[in-house]
Amino acid sequence: MKSKINIPKTVLHLWMCFIGATLMAALMLPVSAVSQSLAIVNLGTAGNFTLLAKTGISATGTTQVTGDIGVSPAAATYITGFGLIMDASGTFSTSAIVVGHVYAADYTAPSSSNMTTAVSDMETAYTDAAGRPTPDFTELYTGDVTGQTLAPGLYNWSTGVLISAGGVIISGATSDVWIFQIAGTLTVSNGAIVTLSGGAQASNIFWQVADQTTLGTTAAMKGIILCQTMIEMQTGATLNGRALAQTAVILDANAVTKPSEGTIVENGSAPQEFALLQNYPNPFNPSTMINYSLKKAVQVSLKVYNSLGHEVATLVNGRQKAGMHTVPFNSKNKTLNLSSGVYLCRLEAGSFISTREVVFIR
Repeated sequence: MKSKINIPKTVLHLWMCFIGATLMAALMLPVSAVSQSLAIVNLGTAGNFTLLAKTGISATGTTQVTGDIGVSPAAATYITGFGLIMDASGTFSTSAIVVGHVYAADYTAPSSSNMTTAVSDMETAYTDAAGRPTPDFTELYTGDVTGQTLAPGLYNWSTGVLISAGGVIISGATSDVWIFQIAGTLTVSNGAIVTLSGGAQASNIFWQVADQTTLGTTAAMKGIILCQTMIEMQTGATLNGRALAQTAVILDANAVTKPSEGTIVENGSAPQEFALLQNYPNPFNPSTMINYSLKKAVQVSLKVYNSLGHEVATLVNGRQKAGMHTVPFNSKNKTLNLSSGVYLCRLEAGSFISTREVVFIR
């Protein structure tokens, strides 16, 4: 005859409470814990470009692009407004408004085949992003994410997505990944700012858009845009990321900067590299904050230049210790007489040199 174990009711009650609390804690895990396994979208050789399009890239107004740009299968004649200057090699062009090289399908080999590969890699990356299964969030806020804080994870909308003037915050760690699957349009309204928080990196944010992407006047966008149709940046809009379009990219007095791929801070320790971050806010009036990291103590020069290459301000000139540094740049300084447009902020720290575009709007 089997013996019967009598469990006191108080012990049984405590045990059931423990089980319930454990289950509740599991169900309430933060999104960052749920999404730790989300892998970045592999851009392949498309990741070599800040702007990449199949049918053309056009620019008007005072535009500045940091990084390479290219088109394919379109020819170089479909890159307009850049004042292209062909290199003697015939493999690339340069432009006064591009800090990098310009490539097209009709340039001398190996550029022609490289461009074919880059566009193919762009399409593969789009398919990868669009095909990621089991999203962490579906139809969140019915597509209007204005004023929200978005944690790491895979997001899916069967409609378009709107970011109005109130902006949106993307918050997470340096290693976290965001993939936004958007079946309709992506609209970032006039003046809207996409703000990165907690170490989130533009290089780990992917906007997969099936329809057109529109960045409104003076909007400040962050991340990699993989668009199946056109990407239009309206007057004064900025992008810290990449615009990869399966039709055209249209620019109008914009600053587009390729994202930093490095990790600035690791586990709360000192910076692991030299880096100049994008200023915030950008565009600005009257002031903006410029942030940079120094891996070690070094002589630092931080200057601002206008689009003609003339120095307009020296913000730092001296030796600084390792760590993160923040320097204000204020247009109300009586020694400055800034007009609306794109300015270049140049950091020299020992042998490290980096440049970012800052946009001033009157």
